[in-house]
Amino acid sequence: MHERELRAFALIAEIGRMDMAAKKLGYSQPAISYQIKCLEQSLRTRLLIRNPSGAQLTNAGRMILPAVRAVLVLIDSIKEASVVRPENEPVSAYRH
Repeated sequence: MHERELRAFALIAEIGRMDMAAKKLGYSQPAISYQIKCLEQSLRTRLLIRNPSGAQLTNAGRMILPAVRAVLVLIDSIKEASVVRPENEPVSAYRH
C-alpha cells in the first residue's frame, strides 16, 4: 500500500471518475487504474465499481475512505513538519 494509491483512491471517491482523477494527479488513466488494482489487492477487497459513467465506492470502499483520508492528513503533516526551512519562508517553496 503506497501513498499514491491512497491519494488516487481518495480523489476517485471525491470526483467519481477515474479519468478526471488521473488528469488531476498527473497520471494516465491506465496508471491510476493500476494503482487502484494494487490497493485492492493489498487490502484483498474491491473498493470501486467501475462503469461507463465513472466509478462508485463499494461498501468496503465507503468503510475505509475515512481512514484513508486520515492517513493522508497524517502524511501531509509529517511532510510539512519535516521540511527544514528559514523561519519566515513559506512551506510551498519546498514542495515538488
